[in-house]
Amino acid sequence: MADAESGVVPAVEATADDIATMEIRGAATIADAAAAALATQADRSGAESPAAFRRQLRAAARTLYETRPTAVSLPNALRYVLRGMDGETVADLRASTIARAEAFRRDLERAQETLGEIGANRLRDGDVVMTHCHSTDALACIDVALESGKAIEAIVKETRPRKQGHITARQLREWGVPVTVIVDNAARRYLDRADHVLVGADSIAADGSVINKVGTSGLAVNARERGVPVMVAAQTIKLHPDTMTGHTVEIELRDEREVLSDEERATIVGGGDDEPVADDDGLTVDNPAFDVTPARYVDAIVTERGQFPPESIVTLMRELFGETTDEPWTA
Repeated sequence: MADAESGVVPAVEATADDIATMEIRGAATIADAAAAALATQADRSGAESPAAFRRQLRAAARTLYETRPTAVSLPNALRYVLRGMDGETVADLRASTIARAEAFRRDLERAQETLGEIGANRLRDGDVVMTHCHSTDALACIDVALESGKAIEAIVKETRPRKQGHITARQLREWGVPVTVIVDNAARRYLDRADHVLVGADSIAADGSVINKVGTSGLAVNARERGVPVMVAAQTIKLHPDTMTGHTVEIELRDEREVLSDEERATIVGGGDDEPVADDDGLTVDNPAFDVTPARYVDAIVTERGQFPPESIVTLMRELFGETTDEPWTA
């Protein structure tokens, strides 16, 4: 049954919860899940008028949008699906929305395959790549390189505090890639063994700067000093069109308990069974999920539309999105 006030169906609420808690992670996976959720909303909507149907779809999109402010693939997916909602009757609106969502998901699947083929051309037989966090776009480049017969090795940063690098390491080992897992702070030392730094992106701004898992910026600076090229693999759904008009990208702050558990906090500030920790204990924990890597530290941005120097990504952005964007879920 849909929420009585908004008309949002439970499956959409569940998808939003999974995105917020990172059960669903990765920009492409988030975008795919969002499009599928809107199709589900359209299919299960009990709206009796076109106006009510549109309101419910916008409410569902808003519910999804509010989960992850930095992952621009999410609003890009929502914009794409909502702008395809067309018709004079509820039946027409339902059919057009579902068709649009299905088309988006098909294009998304092909985009990663094409991106992987383009990115694999930058990798040579015997190369060693260093990765940060977990990116299906970055892994697609390695996958195609392996399929073409190239031998690839990987140095995988564990990527604290959630250790998404373990996911990357597990996938690479399943493909037979030799993997060395390192702590984040060891990256500078191991860059001497790397031929490429290969990362994904959650958002890319119009000036070519890359918003990715916190730690990417420091890795890119160290790589430049070591002469190791930095390749960013990112589908065009990760381009942030709002940045063309001066908007900045919001950096998500996650739960401090990912960094410091309640038990660990107690060992720092004191307290115990008989002496509980005060609410205002003087200890602040910041947990930014992302940082910004300036374009000058990036050698190439690889997309399904080709590879680009970061300074020229705005041209592609204008081609895909025009000069301005809006937020159809607020209409």
